[in-house]
Amino acid sequence: MSDETTPAELAKEPAPATAAPEAPEASAETTDETAPAASLGRTHVTRIGHGARHVAASLRHTLTTGHQSDDEVRRLLVQRQLMAYEEIRETAREELGEVHKRITKLERIGAEDGWTPEQRQEVKVLREERKGRTAALKDLRKTEFAPVQPTADQIKRARRVGSTRRFIALLVVIGLLGALLVSAPQLLLLVLPAAVAVLWWLGRRPPTLVQRPVPERLLARGELTLPAQAGTAGADTDPELIQTYPIADASTSEEAEEALRRAIVREGGDLAAVTDGRREPWGWSVRVRYRTGSPDSLNRDETYRNLITLLRLRRNGLLIEADPDAGDCCNVRMIQRDPFTPELVGTVPYRAPRSTSITDTFNFGVGMDASKLAYTLAGLMLLMVGDSGSGKSGIMLAQAEAVTSTVDAVLINLDPIGTGVGDLGPAVTLDACMDQDRIGAVLDFLLKLCTARARQRAAYGWGNRWRESADHPAFCVFLDEWPQLSEKNKKKWIKLLLLGRKEAVWLYGCSQFGTSEYLGNAIGPKLSTKMLGACRRVDITELLGGGSIGEGYRADLLVAATHTEPGDAGQIYAQGLPGMPNRPMRYQVREITPEHAARVGAERAAAGLPDVTHTLTEAGLIKVWNKLTKTAAVAPGPIPDDEDDEPDTPHILMVIADAFAEEDDPEYLTLDQVHAYLRKDSAKWARWDDRDDQGRLRELGKALARELREAKVTLSSSKITEAEGQPRGYYAEAVRQALTADS
Repeated sequence: MSDETTPAELAKEPAPATAAPEAPEASAETTDETAPAASLGRTHVTRIGHGARHVAASLRHTLTTGHQSDDEVRRLLVQRQLMAYEEIRETAREELGEVHKRITKLERIGAEDGWTPEQRQEVKVLREERKGRTAALKDLRKTEFAPVQPTADQIKRARRVGSTRRFIALLVVIGLLGALLVSAPQLLLLVLPAAVAVLWWLGRRPPTLVQRPVPERLLARGELTLPAQAGTAGADTDPELIQTYPIADASTSEEAEEALRRAIVREGGDLAAVTDGRREPWGWSVRVRYRTGSPDSLNRDETYRNLITLLRLRRNGLLIEADPDAGDCCNVRMIQRDPFTPELVGTVPYRAPRSTSITDTFNFGVGMDASKLAYTLAGLMLLMVGDSGSGKSGIMLAQAEAVTSTVDAVLINLDPIGTGVGDLGPAVTLDACMDQDRIGAVLDFLLKLCTARARQRAAYGWGNRWRESADHPAFCVFLDEWPQLSEKNKKKWIKLLLLGRKEAVWLYGCSQFGTSEYLGNAIGPKLSTKMLGACRRVDITELLGGGSIGEGYRADLLVAATHTEPGDAGQIYAQGLPGMPNRPMRYQVREITPEHAARVGAERAAAGLPDVTHTLTEAGLIKVWNKLTKTAAVAPGPIPDDEDDEPDTPHILMVIADAFAEEDDPEYLTLDQVHAYLRKDSAKWARWDDRDDQGRLRELGKALARELREAKVTLSSSKITEAEGQPRGYYAEAVRQALTADS
């Protein structure tokens, strides 16, 4: 296909089979001991039925050659031509060799005994034949392999032939198996239980029915490459003269690759190859490799809009994912239909009460490439950013639902203006919503808990992190609408982010915006885990870095839901999820309906939530906890307290702690490094800038020591022996101890 022509009257082929609807994962999350006895049999029968459907779907997918892409079928057809081409030459070589052997044999006979007239004539004829065959073989070798590329109809016909052969082979196997069982029926005692066991095992989850990549043995033969692709690297065509065509006109993988290649070259891209075109349930995915330049340029605003126009895609229908392992490559997804169909997303898995651990991996959704969105909630300090309607609350509810199924974690729900994850009802261990005083009291309690657990951890000899268990559960704190916290409570929340991870006090926060002016501190980029729903470009670059847009994190293209349109609610990009790759893949989180949350919440509360009495009694905080739980059920208002509120953390200590957070938690900071953050905080710290470095740092050290002493903070500078020149500064561990002591 040349750059001057476009495909016409293309035969549209049916979309390949997609994954069967995902069955509820009850059996994956529960054990036979916890399943109700009355429904155990039905559960296993249902699972065996799912297994039978999965086997049938896989067989149908294979019998109809759905696992083979058009490119693979085309290469197989061209390979037949190549084999015929090579076979002709191999036959010519073998025949020439036979003539040479006969001549050699006759020459040996003539040298020993002399030739008869018949033998002399035969040698003469054979030598003439050898001369002719040698010339013919040379001519064959000069002729290059020039395949006739199969048409779309020929590819379809090849699929039908392949399907027929597979079906006949299956019938033969079934016939032989049937004959064997008729002749030896006792084999049923072995075959039937084994078949049932296999179906039960396969019933856990549906097979992923997608087209496989083209086998390496076919990719390794350059002769099988489509000529349009083989000549891409050397093409020297004026981009303005290239004729593009809509991706909707592509019916084969080669045509999809060619459509994208033309569009990118039209935009000035210098490509080395466009390969691996694959039809997906939602459109096409293609791999692009650059010769010069960068794939990130495809995400530039003007280039992106022009590609949308050239390919005739919907406004957000192009996703470019940079390959982290190959800087010159990217994967391009051209979306023609909704990528997250109910069949692909599947249903919410059922989790029985007390059937999981907080360290387990939970399945929350699916990616565009049918990969799982599965990760553990343990140890996360998470920020979810998304506009109103992006599905933040639903995503947090899905994570909170998983927490309530565990035996070693409790759920705390905070929301200054709403009900947060309150749909889980009695499964929420402690609730503080729409009341800044109560939220502040809960945060004060959690700060005290961090201090107490740090002491307990040292006493137990547990090393550098809390060991969560049924007796010492983790505290998972969910906060909706982070920016709506009071300034005082924002400081407490940020302090918890600095202290809580090691003590199994884990925080999961939501915000409509990700910038420091809304969060109260530039803490967002420093958190280990970030999720982005539909949001602003500035939120993406603030949280993930300036190059994240070019890499493919296009949360700005997601559309928030309205009252009448679902939009892209529940779709996210993520970084820092345990066990998940940091790649710009779009994921869909399964929706937890309020009805489902209320039902499982009541069930888990009836079964019994993890008991915190033991761990809080050991920590000396059981009275404070009991007071919080008693006041949680009464109307909003000031919380009665028989002891003074916790004092705010001294401002000077928070500035130093923020400096460590801004620098990605180094082991130490010198006074010179800290001075830069003090200047940002207040102009008074710049009054020694006219002095030389030695005098400036001497006066800074004295002023810092005085201010820390007046704030009653036990923190002093020390020589940093690891740094060149051993300047004075602060070690991170000393700052953490000061924060803990202040709590």
